[in-house]
Amino acid sequence: MSRGLDWHDARARAAAATPVPAVESVPLEHAVGRVLAEDVRTPIPLPHYASSAMDGWAVRGEPPWRLVAGPEPGAGETVAIVTGGLVPPTADAVLRAEAGRVVGDRLEPVGETGRRDVAEHRHIRPAGTEAAAGESVLGAGVLLTPPRVALAAATGADWLAVRRRPSVALVLTGDEVVEAGIPVPGRVRDSFRVALPAILEELGAEVAAIHRVGDDTDTTRAAIGTDPVDLVVTTGGTGHSDVDRVRAASRDLGAEFIVPSVAMRPGGPTFLARTADRLILGLPGNPLAAVLGLLAVGGPLLAAWTGRAIGATLVTLTTGLEGRLRTTRLVPVAVRDGVATPTAHSGSGMLRGLAAADAVLVVPEGGIAPGASAVALQLPWPT
Repeated sequence: MSRGLDWHDARARAAAATPVPAVESVPLEHAVGRVLAEDVRTPIPLPHYASSAMDGWAVRGEPPWRLVAGPEPGAGETVAIVTGGLVPPTADAVLRAEAGRVVGDRLEPVGETGRRDVAEHRHIRPAGTEAAAGESVLGAGVLLTPPRVALAAATGADWLAVRRRPSVALVLTGDEVVEAGIPVPGRVRDSFRVALPAILEELGAEVAAIHRVGDDTDTTRAAIGTDPVDLVVTTGGTGHSDVDRVRAASRDLGAEFIVPSVAMRPGGPTFLARTADRLILGLPGNPLAAVLGLLAVGGPLLAAWTGRAIGATLVTLTTGLEGRLRTTRLVPVAVRDGVATPTAHSGSGMLRGLAAADAVLVVPEGGIAPGASAVALQLPWPT
C-alpha cells in the first residue's frame, strides 16, 4: 500500500480537480457570503447628486439671508435642508443648524464656526466624490460582505452575478453509529451530521442531502450516486481493507482516484475521486481525522471552486514539535499574540482538542524547532 501523496501535492491536485466555475445571479438580500463573479460598475456617480452633510440651511451670497420656501435660494436667500438632501445648484454652502440663528425671516451665522461654514463652502458633498459613473467599485473575486453588498445597492444594483455554490450530498457510514442520546459501549454518537454541514457551508458549499448508511457496499454505492449534486462527501470506510466499503463503492461507480490518500496524520486515508458526473471526497471515520481531512483536501478543492481564499497564518512555537518520516502532521493549536500552543486531547478519535483550537499547525517531516515560525491553517469557523 502506498504511503499517500505528499501533503502539498495532494492539495494542489485537489485544487486542480475543480470544474469550471458556474455563475448565477442572486438578489442582494441573498448575496452576503457569496463570491462576486463579475465587476460591479456603477452606472451613476456616487453620490449621484450633490448632497448636504448636515442639517441646516443651504445659503447663497453673504449674510444675513432671507428665509424662503425654496426650492432654490436666490442671491441673499436661504432654504432649509436636511442631511442627505439635494443641495440646490444655486447654493454656495450649507450652514449647519447649530451654527445659525433665525431672527424673524432672517438667518445669520453664529460665531467663528458659522462664518467658516460659509466662507469655506462647507458641508456640500459633490456628486461623484466616491466614484465616477462607469467606475468599478467591486472587483470580481471578492467575498461579498454586508458593506460590499450595501455599496452595490448604492449603485442601483438589485441582483449580483456570483460564483454558484457547489451542491453537496453527505453520506455518513457506519453500523455502530447512533444519532441521538447516550451511546452504549460498542456504539458511538454521530458527531458528523451536526458538524460537517456547518463546516461545508463555511467553506462555500451548499449541503443538499444527508444520508446515513450501514457498512454495506451496495447501499453505500447507491447513496453516493443518488442525488444530482456536484460533490459527495463521505465519512468512514476510506481505508484499504475488505471492510472499507466507500473505496469499493467508488470503484464500482468507475471513479478515478485523483488523491488516493495523503501522507498526513491524522486523516491519511482521505481520498478525492471523480466519476462521470461528480467528485467524491472520502473522509476517515475518526472525528478529528475526518475534519482535518476535510480542511486539508476539501479546503483547497472548495476554495478553487468557489473563489474563496484559503486562510493561513504564520505562528511561533515556544516549544518544538517533532516531525514524522515522509509525513505531514496536523496539530490543533491555540494561538495567542501569534504564539501557538498545541491543545490537549488531539487524538484522531477526539474532538476536544479541536474544539479548543484557533488554528491547525502544519508540521513538516523535519519538525519545527523551538522559537521557529510555522504555517497554521486558519479554521473556517469563528473561534
